[in-house]
Amino acid sequence: MSESVLGIIGGSGIYDLPGLTDLREERVESPWGEPSDVLRIGRIGATKIVFLPRHGRGHAIPPSEINYRANIDVMKRAGVTDLVSLSACGSYKAELAPGLFVLVDQFVDRTSGRQSSFFGKGCVAHVSLARPVGPALQARIAEAATAEGLSLVRGGTLVTMEGPQFSTYAESMTYKGLGYDLIGMTAMPEAKLAREAEITYATVAMVTDFDCWHEEHGPVDVAAVVKVLHENADKAKRLVARLAADFPAERVPCPAGSHNALDNAIITAPDARDPALLAKLDAVAGRILKAA
Repeated sequence: MSESVLGIIGGSGIYDLPGLTDLREERVESPWGEPSDVLRIGRIGATKIVFLPRHGRGHAIPPSEINYRANIDVMKRAGVTDLVSLSACGSYKAELAPGLFVLVDQFVDRTSGRQSSFFGKGCVAHVSLARPVGPALQARIAEAATAEGLSLVRGGTLVTMEGPQFSTYAESMTYKGLGYDLIGMTAMPEAKLAREAEITYATVAMVTDFDCWHEEHGPVDVAAVVKVLHENADKAKRLVARLAADFPAERVPCPAGSHNALDNAIITAPDARDPALLAKLDAVAGRILKAA
């Protein structure tokens, strides 16, 4: 297997990742457009780290305007094998209180209009998302949290809404009634694209609020979210540092199959594939296309 490269996508409140050695900034070009920011590339111990702030430094890009395809593509071009998403989320469970970290393992996509695949007319592919989170990566994150004494719950379902507005009360009660655990605005299509790029993916959902369903809490607002974000940011950085310190030197095959997700996924016959699209897929699907 190849060298492990740990990618970190920082969500709301996490626009930098201090503590990197051999640090450099690199603007990686993508055929899918402009990513959210330059990549910050360095090391924590022996582990190579690639960091990207999802909303850009200064939080200038709203959820619906993030170029998710470019973000995942440049991560792939930088050699990322395992990707940890840090995301602020609302909670639908009283026991999942603000300040808690949750390692979600399932997603429900309620977004609309976002570009959710690298593939399309001229090269059609269908990857499995039955298990969208890498179990081994998730286990390593849980171990790192325990070592740092961080409060963390393993398992849960996160629904991704379009935003940028917060939920209506009816939406909040509907999602709660369906048994979802958390709500956010950015996990989709990020997780889908990571799987297509054969990058092992995991989300650390940082609970900031109770959306608007909780009788003892008012509707969520930016001021309340920012307060918890500042409290969570230091914990998230400690978690990443510990995870990186103990990360394996070589990529470990993913039990969910993310490392070879494109095996048997492309259904378009070789002679019917669009050369222009194939050129854009050089990083994302290079392994499988070169073997064809």
